[in-house]
Amino acid sequence: MLYAQVPLLPHKDTVLLTVFLKHDQSMNNVQRRELIDKTNFRDEFPPKGVEIVNHYVMMGIGQVIVLRMPPEYLRRVNVAIENGAWGAYQTEFYITYDLAEARKAEEQ
Repeated sequence: MLYAQVPLLPHKDTVLLTVFLKHDQSMNNVQRRELIDKTNFRDEFPPKGVEIVNHYVMMGIGQVIVLRMPPEYLRRVNVAIENGAWGAYQTEFYITYDLAEARKAEEQ
């Protein structure tokens, strides 16, 4: 199949980003909360214009947050995580798309 024939995703002007906030197991939840409160992470995240699509706790791992945003907001998200979550969490980021929506678009 040629790439030009692959249907675009329904939300062409936004991207999804999955953020893993892995618990730093050298501290407990009280210590982690104190650090997060010092950095005002809850007030600064997500940055304005970024939507939280899903926010889960994975027991034994940490938090998984799926964000929807215009691609140009990526740096804002990165800076918000760096300024607010580093130290309390180990972070990972993954560009994401909804395969169910992609399949629906392909069928049409």
